[in-house]
Amino acid sequence: MSLRVVIADDQELVRAGLRMILEAESDIEVVGEAANGRRAVELARALRPDVCLLDVRMPVCDGIEATRQLAGPGVAEPIAVVVITTFDLDEYVHGAIKAGARGFLLKDAGPALLAASIRAAASGEALIAPAITARWLARFAALSAPRAPSEPLTEREDEVLLAVARGLTNQEIARELFISLSTVKTHIASLMNKLEARNRVELALWAYEAQRIAR
Repeated sequence: MSLRVVIADDQELVRAGLRMILEAESDIEVVGEAANGRRAVELARALRPDVCLLDVRMPVCDGIEATRQLAGPGVAEPIAVVVITTFDLDEYVHGAIKAGARGFLLKDAGPALLAASIRAAASGEALIAPAITARWLARFAALSAPRAPSEPLTEREDEVLLAVARGLTNQEIARELFISLSTVKTHIASLMNKLEARNRVELALWAYEAQRIAR
């Protein structure tokens, strides 16, 4: 079954390009397009796609506010969001992730990374453009103190947390730690619960905030 995607960008040519790239993938289908954030939210709520691909700068309602409405804290049935932009600005990355985005890409990322971000978001993982991941985590981790976990982390949970912070996928974590994929998922679910994190990026940010990994 194909992954269903809604795309939103205020430039028609960009939307056409994104559609062409995504629909070249055998497992991805674009089911809706919007030229502003408010329309993107309306379409997403009506169509319930697997992933929304949102530009940051849009009229009426920008991509970060649209992300907050679709995936932010308190949203009962959040929809996975990937934010894409021309501008490599830390405040955009920070705003998107805090609003609930599962991915953040630049428009020059290339077709392979774009498709990978859609698949990652749909599967509950997260992908940020590699060029900005470490810089963003290091910068914004310095701005706030980490929340104390609701329960102490086990040694294995700590190992999984560090692996997530390094950007490893579930499959890569399983191979590295010699555990099953289902065990990895169980540990990640436990970490999200203990650290009150909504996604893998927030787990990585907590690891930086707590200085579990070098900055």
